[in-house]
Amino acid sequence: MNFRVKNIRNFCIIAHIDHGKSTLADRLLEYTNTISTKDLQAQVLDNMDLERERGITIKSHAIQMNYRKTSSEGIPESYTLNLIDTPGHVDFSYEVSRSIAACEGALLIVDATQGIQAQTISNLYMAIEHDLEIIPIVNKIDMPNAMPEEIEDQLIDMLGVKREDIIRASGKTGEGVDLILEAIVERIPAPQGDPNAPLQCLIFDSVFNSFRGIIAYFKIVNGTMSKGDLVKFVATGKEYEADEIGILRLDMQPTQTLSAGNVGYIISGIKTSKEVKVGDTITHIKNPCKEAIAGFEDVKPMLFAGVYPIDTEDFEDLRASIEKLQLNDASLTFEPESSVALGFGFRCGFLGMLHMEIIQERLDREYDMSVITTVPNVSYKVYTKKGDVLEMHNPAGMPDVMLIEKIEEPYIRASIITKADYIGGIMTLCLGKRGELIKQNYISADRMELIFDLPLGEIVFDFYDKLKSISKGYASFDYQPNGYRESKLVKLDILLNGEPVDALSSLIHFDNAQTLGRRMCEKLKELIPRQQFDVAVQAAIGAKIIARETIKAVRKDVTAKCYGGDISRKRKLLEKQKKGKKRMKQIGSVEVPQKAFLAVLKLD
Repeated sequence: MNFRVKNIRNFCIIAHIDHGKSTLADRLLEYTNTISTKDLQAQVLDNMDLERERGITIKSHAIQMNYRKTSSEGIPESYTLNLIDTPGHVDFSYEVSRSIAACEGALLIVDATQGIQAQTISNLYMAIEHDLEIIPIVNKIDMPNAMPEEIEDQLIDMLGVKREDIIRASGKTGEGVDLILEAIVERIPAPQGDPNAPLQCLIFDSVFNSFRGIIAYFKIVNGTMSKGDLVKFVATGKEYEADEIGILRLDMQPTQTLSAGNVGYIISGIKTSKEVKVGDTITHIKNPCKEAIAGFEDVKPMLFAGVYPIDTEDFEDLRASIEKLQLNDASLTFEPESSVALGFGFRCGFLGMLHMEIIQERLDREYDMSVITTVPNVSYKVYTKKGDVLEMHNPAGMPDVMLIEKIEEPYIRASIITKADYIGGIMTLCLGKRGELIKQNYISADRMELIFDLPLGEIVFDFYDKLKSISKGYASFDYQPNGYRESKLVKLDILLNGEPVDALSSLIHFDNAQTLGRRMCEKLKELIPRQQFDVAVQAAIGAKIIARETIKAVRKDVTAKCYGGDISRKRKLLEKQKKGKKRMKQIGSVEVPQKAFLAVLKLD
């Protein structure tokens, strides 16, 4: 093994949201002098305003540090440490898996005040599957309510490590950072690549630069890449010239060559994000590698919603904004669709609820676009009686009930970690969402892990919020897709004067349809302004009406001028008014105000 490879260490950080991952990364950068004091700001690697405000990492980042250490013979040696930061949220778990695949070791950070959480466990198992060396760290030990001994007991139970292998640290005060750097060099193995083999690189991330195009971040598993090489991206089959390659410091530093074990970036003038896929393999055109790196898959959206501009004339601006966002975020998919009620818009695919929220927020902040998002729904498999299988993202496109053989919906395997006091409330919540308890086990004396199978469609609305309020913010939640299952689903339509409003259609389980239909009708009755004629608000499944409310007409008192006299005079005037109202009803149309849409979409 040559000198360069044996002195490289590639590692990632695994932690739950808000366990101090980004703060500890800042201390590592400071300690290795990667960053000067004048550039120092909190969460250096989280460069999006949204990431700083919410305290979460949305996009993974990578940075290289140099660390000098004196060997046992007294000779100072220089090491290259590549930190590949990972997003912590469950929506981005595929990105996390690719970042983990690019590393040989992982720092497992657990908050000394909170203990092990669900997302930490799922990412930890992923790291163990990839044979990473795990360095357990108890962070935030400077906090007055820290419980380092209890947390260490949890780590020993779960990982089977020795107590002396666990490092106590504080990202805030910098305590223990020197021990962490020493442990990285001592415990994490060097990469096992051959610089002379055919080129094989793993893409673990990509970013968009408006001047240079798409920049792909990769780790070289085998081989050597030089500037100007002709390379091929295996999964997409596209071929490019490496215009610039280099290493990732706080900003990018171009180099002439990079060899096995190194982490770097490549710029080759790629303009569309679809051409760079996370998990893809890069190789030389002339001397390609025998096989691609295992584990690549196309990221599939889990959740779909219609996104419409509030002003219909902003449609083209919205298209341009979504296209620009897609350059930064290849997991966002979209296609045009139209709705009678909302005009022209797009049906967008998201990885999950957080991803959808972030996209909405970024459209508003970065592109100043105000949008309406329809009820989010998951993708269903519809089996027709002819034997076709259709994938449905939009309830409006459902075939007729008579033609459907069966409908399957996606399920997830959810892991919930909570204090034992809240078990009852959480069980009730999950079973109410058609969940099925698979197993439960104690992690420590007062903390439990519950494993449920749940339909994804049931958790997209408000499951997470309810879970947090039941457990007073203590429970943590993580999930993996778990295939499709047949379900008794029906399409619920909302009709105004007999006309269906397509933007309010939803696919829902038969047992919940009645209550949801009734509540939607009641809400619309409050919010739709009264017309000159009676308006019927109905909820229907196919041809069967399951709920109805009537918005009464606004009417003028036409009999006011008749005082006394014969009753037939009053009746004549009322009959005349009735005919007018009837004629109005035939030609009148009911406008649904924007706030009515928003209120119905927020029904829990």
